[in-house]
Amino acid sequence: MKMLIAVLLACLMGIGALYAQTDGFSVLTTEAARRADVRRHPRPVPNAALVFADGNHTDLAQALRDDGRVTVINFMYTRCFSICLAMGSELQQLQDELQTLGLDKRVRILSLSFDPADTPDYLARYQASQRANLQIWSFATLTDAAQRQAVLKAFGIIVVPAAMGQFEHNAAYHVVTSEGKLVQIVDIGTTDALLTWIERYFKKRSQ
Repeated sequence: MKMLIAVLLACLMGIGALYAQTDGFSVLTTEAARRADVRRHPRPVPNAALVFADGNHTDLAQALRDDGRVTVINFMYTRCFSICLAMGSELQQLQDELQTLGLDKRVRILSLSFDPADTPDYLARYQASQRANLQIWSFATLTDAAQRQAVLKAFGIIVVPAAMGQFEHNAAYHVVTSEGKLVQIVDIGTTDALLTWIERYFKKRSQ
């Protein structure tokens, strides 16, 4: 009997620990927990040097501040023929929907390349291939290696070199304020949910 009680107590303690570590069972992975924490406690993103497709050099903080809009950030590279193309298709649709809903004055898209080989010329050609509306969607490369790694880590992006100069990487859409705060992370394939969240975000701010 004592053994049974001890086992039950151990189980209850384990369940209690799991409850605490998984945000009341609402998240069961480290990444899900990180995203939940971002929603509750928006976090500043590290600054990094950028060069845009038009050759303009600036940094991430300055680019966010100067534009003044909420920015949807994704990470890609121009030689990617898998997940990046899927994101490109979704972001084409998102830019059109932002314009249709009149949100293009409040939201923009920024695609950041983590590939040092992506020069402004490569970015410009890729930007054109994606039919990017330059008033809404722009492309830039992270130029400093150490800063690049810090940004990728902050956004939870894992990049692994692969065969033939390719990269394996995860992907998501990250919503960042003009003050440089990461406030939401949304999976690719869920741009409808992203758009709904954006609309709710501005509705709350207007109340």
